[in-house]
Amino acid sequence: MDPQRFSLQDFRLYLAVSGVTAVALFTYNRILGTVALILTAICAYYAYNSAKRYNQELDDRIKYLHKDFEKVTEQTVFAMPFPMAVTDEAGKILWHNSRFSKLWDTSSLQGEFLPKLVDDLATEEKGLKAIESGEEITVAENPYAAYSNLVALSRNGKEDNLCLFYFVDRKEYKDLELLYTDTRGVVLVVEVDNFDEVVDGAPTSKRPLLIAEIDHSINEYFRSRNALVRKFQEDMYLIVMREMDLESVYAQKFDILDTMREIDAGNTISVTISAGVSRPGLAFIDAYREADTCLDVALGRGGDQVVVQTEDNYAYFGGKSKAVEKRNKVKARVLGIALRQLIEKAPRVFVMGHTNPDMDSIGAAVGVMRAVANQKKEGYIVLKESNPSIDVLMKRMQAEAPELYARIIPGTRAEELIRQGDLLILVDNHKPSFTEYPPILEKTVNVVVVDHHRRGKEFVTDPVLSYVEPYASSTCELITEMLTYMYKDVELTDFEADALMSGIVVDTKNFTFRTGVRTFEAASALKRSGADMSKVRFLFEDDYDTIVSRAEVVHNARIVFDNIAISRLVDDMPNSVLVSAQAADELLGIHGVKASFVLNQKKGVVHISGRSFGEISVQLILERLGGGGHLNMAGAQIEGEDIDEVEHRLVESIQWYLDKGEKES
Repeated sequence: MDPQRFSLQDFRLYLAVSGVTAVALFTYNRILGTVALILTAICAYYAYNSAKRYNQELDDRIKYLHKDFEKVTEQTVFAMPFPMAVTDEAGKILWHNSRFSKLWDTSSLQGEFLPKLVDDLATEEKGLKAIESGEEITVAENPYAAYSNLVALSRNGKEDNLCLFYFVDRKEYKDLELLYTDTRGVVLVVEVDNFDEVVDGAPTSKRPLLIAEIDHSINEYFRSRNALVRKFQEDMYLIVMREMDLESVYAQKFDILDTMREIDAGNTISVTISAGVSRPGLAFIDAYREADTCLDVALGRGGDQVVVQTEDNYAYFGGKSKAVEKRNKVKARVLGIALRQLIEKAPRVFVMGHTNPDMDSIGAAVGVMRAVANQKKEGYIVLKESNPSIDVLMKRMQAEAPELYARIIPGTRAEELIRQGDLLILVDNHKPSFTEYPPILEKTVNVVVVDHHRRGKEFVTDPVLSYVEPYASSTCELITEMLTYMYKDVELTDFEADALMSGIVVDTKNFTFRTGVRTFEAASALKRSGADMSKVRFLFEDDYDTIVSRAEVVHNARIVFDNIAISRLVDDMPNSVLVSAQAADELLGIHGVKASFVLNQKKGVVHISGRSFGEISVQLILERLGGGGHLNMAGAQIEGEDIDEVEHRLVESIQWYLDKGEKES
């Protein structure tokens, strides 16, 4: 309890009672009254002296306590285990302790200005800056937490302020923090791409040597960086290492990708690997799952690359080489049978492609609808409207397959029909935001993805079946192959065979780009089912205006960075996106051009078509603009920006690729 002063006021009740009693007694008996008055006076005098003496003792105690407190404070301040200084409002040092001056190896800093000594405490005008309590600053090249206290003083009637600063050394904490960060565990999952094809392609006598060389290269690379390496399948490795050791791998851009490609032990196919890398500091089970997911992304993008999970995105290393065609058809057979079973169990099936669909998207949807019809299930193709890229095909469908044409419904109608148990099959696309009608994805958990584009960051959440193969020429190739395994004898109508063939033709540029053995096998199967190449060719005929516009795009192209062509489609025409893609293909016919980009703006959206021969990855370039695709064929759609701004960003992305992205393979 705080000390309290006393005065006669504190005894007034007792003195009043005594006085009244004395007066009453004096009325009845003067002697008794006189005695009572004398006693009352004595009590009052005693009370006064007691209060005075108590108050004097209290003043003395406070005086001594104040002196003791000042002494304790003074000794404590001088003995503080951290640097302290007192400055005026301008930052001029008026006093400091010895620990403060030792920071600059001097005995006295009085009169110096603190902002000149500590940059973090200086304003732009070199004045004293206000700081937050505990704000981290650098003092004499060491980290400190700074604290300040403003003391208001009154001197000769004038207000004056002093600032008390003290710094808490954070070096030990920072060292521990750095040690913790450097030693956090990181999990990598590595897979050898096309392991079976690589081994089978080598002479029998050299296969053990090839397998040993692959195993040795992976083990040697990571163990030399203090990593724990465990092989848990014939083509897969689990690797655990510290973040500080992984930094050296980052610095070398995961050059193990190059090391593996250089293996020459009798193999006729280059050895490539894919890897997924987790974020540091996770529980190991979570880190493994994250790394495994990153590996799926790497494989979905074509392999021969490393995908690293960052805080809010993926970082890619490699991915510049073409996806190698897989000759092993086990996966296609297994997934084909699985898709047939999913269709059998589903009450209804909905097939959906991407926005502004092309021949590959519609052709693949037609192929899936054949499987739905074979299972005698109710099926629909989700499509809002036709476009110039598919108009001729849609007219043929209306004339030759009216029952199928009647099964085309807009996304709003599909949203009304679809139920939780129904099956939704996405073709030629794996990005939810790029689908014909994204809200449908929220209506069912049974989603299948069949696509041939390199997988990007955005992907359908937990699909029941995913078949993403960047090696394939087209989604129509994948669907055709799956149909051959779903049914012993594939019975396609002539229109269905032509639709699937048109998807292969458009994405391979008439069998000149991204064409493998399995592409021709799929085309052969379609030919046997009635595909007519003359009718397919008719689907791609252009009118006069289209040919003229395409020629103008080529004529107006400019060459940047010596071998990259950029142009624009200025004409406002219904099939501008298709013409841009065709013009990008034609620009590759110019001698010395290794990549081409054509831009056009339609309904507030800037479309970019990118093409290359494979030496330059148009996919990596357009991914920085939110697009994607393949190494030699990619696209992007940018909303809310002017075409001039988009072209400027495109040039910057090309510059980034040539300076940095190209070196990450």
